Amino acid sequence: MLMASLDTSIANAALPGLARAFDASFQSVRWVVLVYLLTLTAFTALAGRLGDRLGRRRLLLTATAAFTLSSFACSLAPTLPALLVARAVQGLGAAAMTALSLAFIHDIVPASATGRAMGLLGTMSAIGTTLGPSLGGMLAARFGWETIFLINVPIGLAAMLIGFRHLPAHPSAADQQPLFDSGMLRARPVTAGLAANALVSTVMMTTLVVGPFHLSRSLELSDGAMGLALSIGPLVAALTGIPAGRLIDRYGAERMTITGLIGLATTASILGVLPVGAGTSGYLVAVGGMTAAYAVFQAANNTHLMTSIDSRARVVAAGMLGLTRNLGLIAGASAMGAVFAWGVGPTGVVDAPPDAVAAGVRITFRIAALLIGVAIAAVMSSRAVLRTTLNHSPVVTHSEGR
Repeated sequence: MLMASLDTSIANAALPGLARAFDASFQSVRWVVLVYLLTLTAFTALAGRLGDRLGRRRLLLTATAAFTLSSFACSLAPTLPALLVARAVQGLGAAAMTALSLAFIHDIVPASATGRAMGLLGTMSAIGTTLGPSLGGMLAARFGWETIFLINVPIGLAAMLIGFRHLPAHPSAADQQPLFDSGMLRARPVTAGLAANALVSTVMMTTLVVGPFHLSRSLELSDGAMGLALSIGPLVAALTGIPAGRLIDRYGAERMTITGLIGLATTASILGVLPVGAGTSGYLVAVGGMTAAYAVFQAANNTHLMTSIDSRARVVAAGMLGLTRNLGLIAGASAMGAVFAWGVGPTGVVDAPPDAVAAGVRITFRIAALLIGVAIAAVMSSRAVLRTTLNHSPVVTHSEGR
């Protein structure tokens, strides 16, 4: 989970170096990021079902091996097309790694500890996504762009060894179910949870898109200070995931899902009105609060979806959680990036004065707060529909049964 999430954003900071290394335009090298996200998004749901057919343990270990080997191939790529092919293979491996990591929880963890396990996976996901830009920038600046891919090799080998020794075998089920069954998606709470997952991921990617510009242009931080500031998110994620899981096990996944969403809406609203005078500390406190709320939401929402559906549909749910998360990341990088550029004004982000960049940041986070409001409305509405359905369900008494 850590490797798959890390590579969604680690290449962002290395794009200038890649453009120089391959003598390519920005429009060309941005595909180093996009091809990974698109491949990961396209195959996440399918990977979950293939895990049931081929065996989850077998597919997870194979996918991890493919991801590790393709990471090594990325570091050796002689041309940009070769790098893009290797990144596509990375995305295929990451699709299975993401979906099956979630699906395995119910095979290896007792029900009473599901929240804590989901919190730990959420921590890995949040650390990977938010650590990517700062880690990638540091590695590329000091050791060359190749190292942003080489870092996956020792982690991948360790993951394969641990998985081979400790993951339980899971029998294939080729004759029991179709390759993809969307019946579970008709349940209103499931669709609401998936929609909220996509919207929250959009907002979190927004912080990675506009944050560096705000820190460097509006707050005028040096590159070193900006890298240090960007490390706050991963630190908060690392400290929040497991405590969030304990709260979920204690108070319930539904309640903590709403709590996380409210925290996200509150912090996004604060960032939407935060003046430049609040300084770096004010911005980081708000972003830290948003990251903590994200960790709570992700663990709670994942736990709720994975425990409220039939066991046969859990692998599909795991795939759909990964799919909607990745769609949100793409939307955050593209659509919310466009909102930010519009908010800055016609001068463009690169040439705009600090006040214009700060204004663009505030507008972007106001839109982000509205998106979280939509997520809250969807989740609350689905809960109301579920309660109404349960209250009006016919109850057969013993006399009627006789």
